[in-house]
Amino acid sequence: MAEQDDWPPMSEMLQSFFIFEPTTAAPHPITVMGLDCARPRGLAGLAEAQRRLAEEADVICAGRMLLEEFSGRSLMTDGPDAEGEQTSTGTPALKARLLPLSTPLEPLLTRLSQLRAAGERVLVLADGDPLLFGIGATLVRRLGPDAVRQLPAVSSLQQACARLSLPWHKVICLSLHGRDDLRPLNVACGKNAPLCILTDARMSPDVLARHLLDRGVDWFDAHIFERMGAEDEAVSHLSMADAAGREFGPACTMVLIPAAPARRPHLGLDADQLAVDRGLITKKPVRAAALALLRIEAGHVVWDIGSGSGAVALEASVLAHEGRVIAVERSAGRAMGIQENRRRFGAANVDVRLGQAPECLPGLPDPQRVFIGGGLSGDDGDDILGHVCLRLPVGGRVVVSCVLLDSFSLCRRFFEDMAWPVEVMQISAAEGKTLGGDVHLSAMNPVFLLAAQKPAPAPIQSGAQPEGR
Repeated sequence: MAEQDDWPPMSEMLQSFFIFEPTTAAPHPITVMGLDCARPRGLAGLAEAQRRLAEEADVICAGRMLLEEFSGRSLMTDGPDAEGEQTSTGTPALKARLLPLSTPLEPLLTRLSQLRAAGERVLVLADGDPLLFGIGATLVRRLGPDAVRQLPAVSSLQQACARLSLPWHKVICLSLHGRDDLRPLNVACGKNAPLCILTDARMSPDVLARHLLDRGVDWFDAHIFERMGAEDEAVSHLSMADAAGREFGPACTMVLIPAAPARRPHLGLDADQLAVDRGLITKKPVRAAALALLRIEAGHVVWDIGSGSGAVALEASVLAHEGRVIAVERSAGRAMGIQENRRRFGAANVDVRLGQAPECLPGLPDPQRVFIGGGLSGDDGDDILGHVCLRLPVGGRVVVSCVLLDSFSLCRRFFEDMAWPVEVMQISAAEGKTLGGDVHLSAMNPVFLLAAQKPAPAPIQSGAQPEGR
């Protein structure tokens, strides 16, 4: 037996069983800190733990104005270094380099990721809650939740609701700051709930009030907070009409509270409820059958081509209440009538497009459902159907209303040539009318409805070459 002194050292024995890898510390998460608008800017407005984070940061990133207020110094606005890191000299306690937020965001996000990977302590500042339409959500999407630490403050939504004693969990919050898509606002205003809207210089409260009034949405009271938390804060409590006639600053919080029940269109609209030009309205029984054949879902985009009075578009908006309905009409007078009918019913998610199909269709968003109530009797019938079929997704549906036999024949032949499954229905209805102290049935013109659904492409047979090869 070998003497103990002849044994190898213990470290060598352990290495025969284990492989030791050198370890590196995980990079610090990027800290996103919200600032309370009711507290002073800069270190003086921070709690002790927040102040320590700012003092220990290697890089502080924020919007240019916020960064200047926080650091107490002016940043370069032009030159090669204006969008890069700048030395902090305004606040002695800050050793951090300053990095202004700039658009497009992608290069900035890449730079923040690189700084984190290099072991730098990165602090990103934002107003209020960074996860409420803020940079916090953007960083999480780009870098992942483990790479970001969130330290929220009271949001502008909470501040505004507190001023109004309004439970904010019941409020629909929207941001139009840096955005120009008003569809979320159009959808939200029909829910009969309070709205909180974050605005900017382009989408200011007066612009939004005029937009909603143009669509008949007048049942809100507007509460507008300008420069919330600042010494020169201004608060206005206005009707929608008064808000539309005022001017407001570049960054406001606008709270809309229903002062009356929301007006909405409903299924089965009567002709005398609408502005109708020369009787051009799809009759109620035909509308009911057409909407059933369309199978509209809540979030769908719906086209109503040859909209006439807009009756189908208005009723479709009831079904597509989370989506968008576009009424296409070539007559300027009838298009104005559709806008009037939209105002009467507050159907904010109905858009009106004046133009001749198919020329006006390429600029529209792709539809999931299309109703064609007119316009097929001319030379453009095949082109209109062809464009619709091209834009519909697989499973998308189109319903065509035909009064003329030539239009019916054109549609049936077109869908047969396309090998689309098609349903054909004739609606023959009669309306009760008073006659001689009694009621008689007055027949309506019969109408053909053709409903087609876009099929999935046929699979390529094994060994067959695709077309064009």
